[in-house]
Amino acid sequence: MNEDIHLLDVVALTENIPDRGLLRGQVGTVVESLGPDVFEVEFVDNDGRTYATVPLKKHQLLVLHYQPA
Repeated sequence: MNEDIHLLDVVALTENIPDRGLLRGQVGTVVESLGPDVFEVEFVDNDGRTYATVPLKKHQLLVLHYQPA
């Protein structure tokens, strides 16, 4: 994934994070940049409740797009 990641980007996991109960494909939002290529991502359920906030590396994330490129 060679794309820049920004605050509030919607991202999907590219791999499982079993120790946090997260599976490849789960969708979260970038809420903080923690350093070069490391981001805090918040995962929220359909009721708006946070179920995980995890620091993740850029290679673990895929930025999702809702508009044509």
